[in-house]
Amino acid sequence: MNMVVCIKQVIDPEAPPASFKIDPNTNTVAPPAGVPPVIDPYGEYAVEAALRIKETLGGKVTAISLGTNQLRDVIKKPLSMGADELVLLEDETFADSDSWSTAYAIAMAVKKIGDYDLILCGREASDWNSGQVGSGIAEILGLPSVTLVKKIDITDGKARVERLTADGYEVIELPLPALVTISNELGEPRYPTIKGIMAAKKKEPVVWKPADIGLDPAQVGMAGRRAKMLKLFQPVQETTVEIVEGESPEEAGANLALKLRESKIL
Repeated sequence: MNMVVCIKQVIDPEAPPASFKIDPNTNTVAPPAGVPPVIDPYGEYAVEAALRIKETLGGKVTAISLGTNQLRDVIKKPLSMGADELVLLEDETFADSDSWSTAYAIAMAVKKIGDYDLILCGREASDWNSGQVGSGIAEILGLPSVTLVKKIDITDGKARVERLTADGYEVIELPLPALVTISNELGEPRYPTIKGIMAAKKKEPVVWKPADIGLDPAQVGMAGRRAKMLKLFQPVQETTVEIVEGESPEEAGANLALKLRESKIL
């Protein structure tokens, strides 16, 4: 089994909301000061799913990431977890991409990798939460795909997966090669071992520019966007408090019930 796993470097989603600042003129988020980037947590579940398959069936796991200024100590985490190779689509022309231009660039990189049976992505990225890139890659490559997968079994050239639904899960079988997006119900990703961390430090990623995957710079990043950002803002939460009183607890309760009925909450 040869597998490609899509990962992403993001601002730590555990950072306090107050630390995020938005530039309304450019519709961009300024990285919070003192908050280091991390591998997108959803992408780590995809890495874990690939490694479990590798442990059972053997094969190779190649992690791939698109972006700019990807910190090697951060982006090498899949290698320290057990992935075999790391490919970085890294160039300034990849900056400010949308779901389409990201999916297109990664799909072209997967074509260059060539030999693969399964592509795994996180269910969404923790920065934009759009959940579109995985399905976009599958569409561009003409692959069958299933989203929100919590379990995968590979037998006889087919993937049998359990896909989450609103009230449980459904079992789907699809031929390989295919693409699946992994949900966090898969189970916690493994921690890198000391041996894995040391091995990852010695292994250098493969870096591809747009020309290396047959793309014109006009097809990627901001130039290749098909979605237009109209407005990016932080929601303002406003609350009002009214104290309902009474001469006794019973009267206060009755007055509260009356207020709730007047507000059509009850």
